[in-house]
Amino acid sequence: MVIGLSVDSVENHLGWIKDINETQDTEVNFPIIADTTGDIAKKCGFHHPRAAQVSEGIQTVRSVLLIDPNRKIQLRMDYPTFVGRNFYEIIRALDAVQLTIYHKVATPANWKAGEDVMIIPSINSETATQLFPNGFSEIKPYLRLTPAPGPDD
Repeated sequence: MVIGLSVDSVENHLGWIKDINETQDTEVNFPIIADTTGDIAKKCGFHHPRAAQVSEGIQTVRSVLLIDPNRKIQLRMDYPTFVGRNFYEIIRALDAVQLTIYHKVATPANWKAGEDVMIIPSINSETATQLFPNGFSEIKPYLRLTPAPGPDD
């Protein structure tokens, strides 16, 4: 589920959604919370530490949180106000977090969906053989690669 939080007003959100839909050939179809006082943003740590130096009014960082089914934050990415987000990286991170929540694997640096994953080191090779029927290759005892589990695994 995607939820937006912004210190802008509902009216500004509606205008922003219209502009995004027109200019990005997409459809914003998630709720956006209007936090015009900035209270929620401050409580969540999204308030820019140099806000008074940057501009008048409320200044926030652009944050992305990935929260697991147990309501634990698995990943947080903060972007300064003037730096655009990398949506490919956000989706890559979401794919990795979802995969590692449900399977005993980790993703290597620069991993992309569909590429091999690492079996977590706490799983011995005997158990790994049972858990990963497609096999695995052992580069080091702590570094074993296996095809990424699919949705039915």
